[in-house]
Amino acid sequence: MPDAEILAELAGVEVTLGGTRVLRGIDLVVRRGQAVSLIGPSGSGKSTILRCIAGLQPVGRGTVTVCGLPVHALRKHEAKRPLWRRVGVVFQQFNLFPHLTALQNLTIAPTRALGRDAGEVEREARALLDRVGLADKANAYPSELSGGQQQRVAIARSLAMKPELILFDEVTSALDPETVGEVLAIIRDLVRDGMTCLLVTHELRFAEEISDEIHFTEGGVVVEHGPPAALFHAPRHDRTRAFVTRARPGAIPSVRPDLSENRE
Repeated sequence: MPDAEILAELAGVEVTLGGTRVLRGIDLVVRRGQAVSLIGPSGSGKSTILRCIAGLQPVGRGTVTVCGLPVHALRKHEAKRPLWRRVGVVFQQFNLFPHLTALQNLTIAPTRALGRDAGEVEREARALLDRVGLADKANAYPSELSGGQQQRVAIARSLAMKPELILFDEVTSALDPETVGEVLAIIRDLVRDGMTCLLVTHELRFAEEISDEIHFTEGGVVVEHGPPAALFHAPRHDRTRAFVTRARPGAIPSVRPDLSENRE
């Protein structure tokens, strides 16, 4: 999608936390309709990138532009409200309001933050719960739901704000293996429907399946990025090759394919 509108762009972004340079000059572009995945070892800066895009992490140097907004320059909470209306975030911890039902978790932001009609919002919320397979759980509280069900409610809650971009931060890491698939299925459907998504994930097979582009990060830099076929099966950098080989045995052939015939 080389000509699609750019929804999020990071240029030369640096972040220092507690004296440690967490990001060391990140360049990243996400275009409308794309699914982009960030992979890499723990502590490589992936989640910090998402927090910068969501306006949750101040930037030391560089620029962050999201939906035309200069996020790096937005300091006050009030100034970030237009950003939060256009960008949804789903965290690895579900962050549902424990005293509200699943339905109420979906309706509270559109009615209070956007001032939308309560009846219309409820109808849309019920449709979203049905979309994530939880129509029968509308009146259930988070404590009455499994981890996978809570994460599906969290995804539906993000969709209730009708975002242009959704950020997924390791959304399956807190789930047991039996419920991971049901959450990934929801994300897969969103990508197929054209939702713009940026994911931090260790589910490499899933990332290869749904992503238009993958960025491999380590030590606060993007070591390599490109389409899944190139990054997983013919990486240019040895560090990428080592990571993919360990994380996805068999992904890279024992002999690197000769791509010379495809070069211009």
